[in-house]
Amino acid sequence: MIKTDELFLKLLRCVSITPEEGGSFSLIREYLNDFEAIEVNVEETKNLFLYKRFGEGPHLCFAGHLDVVPPGQGWQSDPFEPVVKEGVVYARGAQDMKSGVCAFVQALKQTKTFNGTLSALLTSDEEGDAKHGTIEVLKLLKERSFLPDYAIVAEPTSEKVFGDAIKVGRRGSINGVIEIRGKQGHAAYPEKAINPVHQIAPVLSKLAGHQLDAGDEFFAPSMMVITDIRGGMEVSNVTPQNLKIMFNVRNSTKTTAEAIDAYVKEVLNGLDFTLCLNQTAHPFVTCKDALIVKAVEKALLHVTHHSPKLSTAGGTSDARFFGAFGVATIECGVVNDTIHAPNECCPLSEVESLEAVFNHVIENFTKEEQ
Repeated sequence: MIKTDELFLKLLRCVSITPEEGGSFSLIREYLNDFEAIEVNVEETKNLFLYKRFGEGPHLCFAGHLDVVPPGQGWQSDPFEPVVKEGVVYARGAQDMKSGVCAFVQALKQTKTFNGTLSALLTSDEEGDAKHGTIEVLKLLKERSFLPDYAIVAEPTSEKVFGDAIKVGRRGSINGVIEIRGKQGHAAYPEKAINPVHQIAPVLSKLAGHQLDAGDEFFAPSMMVITDIRGGMEVSNVTPQNLKIMFNVRNSTKTTAEAIDAYVKEVLNGLDFTLCLNQTAHPFVTCKDALIVKAVEKALLHVTHHSPKLSTAGGTSDARFFGAFGVATIECGVVNDTIHAPNECCPLSEVESLEAVFNHVIENFTKEEQ
């Protein structure tokens, strides 16, 4: 057993820019040497699943990614040589999410008894396309009838102070591209052209910022967010041939790609256009009364003396894959305020507190079920 801060620094020194794991998998596999290991490697992506059967009870899985985004510019120190200043660690991946992985690896290392199975699912393909990461491991586990009953993804979910929020679901993400076809012409003779900019102008407000549903207690309304509009040749005397509009919808469980397709076609009825939709993530929500939610709430109350907010805000994460496989899943981690930024940092105290939360969950989980 090594100290939490030592393990954290070792993980941060691993140069693990997507899809690399930088030696972190070997480090964790050797550390949890009494856990069985399954490797699932697809193309450049490495995945590692570690598990240990303690009893016949439920299967609880901790999940996380070891890959990080490129460091970029503006660092005051080497992003892969962690620096500790006044109890705060500066390094790429400190918050997102080697802090979370360190915390649950330490909790698993300390566990001696559990009425069920404990596991850790680790991937090196979360910050990229996520095509060959967590989803591939879950496919294999399903084939072997070994899917977890519950999962905790240790993403940085706290908002202002540690433990103030956990994720009980995530919105989906749908990308859309509209192309309106017109007829190029001279600006002096608009009657001889078909200007797609003029065509869209009267109805653009029905697309931009349009709320597709009213939301609910877990989800904000699903909104069409325009991300790009372009057409023409950047000259003032030629009207454009075509106009392209790109948009994104972070959708709740109340809005589907089919509903968006129908709405856009209704708004643009009569225009010559094409619409392409691509759903990159599906929404999910775990019931607030689920065992995993209650267990983490109680653990956070025990450690922080405050109850967390239940949230579905933010972007996507690998939790969506667990949700798609019917696994009751929540996300719990350190504060999220420097992820992907230069000089990303995380207080050691938050990593230790997260470890304490995970220890409490493991120690009391099967008691909650009984």
